[in-house]
Amino acid sequence: MQILNRKAHFNYEIEEEIEAGIMLLGSEIKSMREGKASINESYVAEVKGELFLINCNISEYKPANRFNHDLKRPRKLLLHKKELNKIIGKMQMHGYSAIPLKIYFNKKNFAKILIGLGRGKKLYDKRETIKKRDENRRKQRGEE
Repeated sequence: MQILNRKAHFNYEIEEEIEAGIMLLGSEIKSMREGKASINESYVAEVKGELFLINCNISEYKPANRFNHDLKRPRKLLLHKKELNKIIGKMQMHGYSAIPLKIYFNKKNFAKILIGLGRGKKLYDKRETIKKRDENRRKQRGEE
């Protein structure tokens, strides 16, 4: 099961991708396994030297009843110190952002998040991306 941020590559020019763990509750994991999560509006922020996933929406897991979680609570990202310092350093540079690209389960069934480091695209860059995509579609169909 993968949860994708489809707009990330359209809105940002991703230069580097880093895999990180996420600190989740049991009801959040079960809800994610059912595919009831969204990272479309989420972002990564630094709080007191740690990285958190903000605004990630993981729906309630109905059987959890009163032991359920908050839908949009900040979730801590688990990284090695070197990777953490690298991401924070890049984020402090002008124009760089850390964007969640996808959440997935690895071979050991741990929830992982793929974080992209990049800069936001300008409007003319987005138009160029649309032109290239349309051109590739025409070529695949055999139109010329």
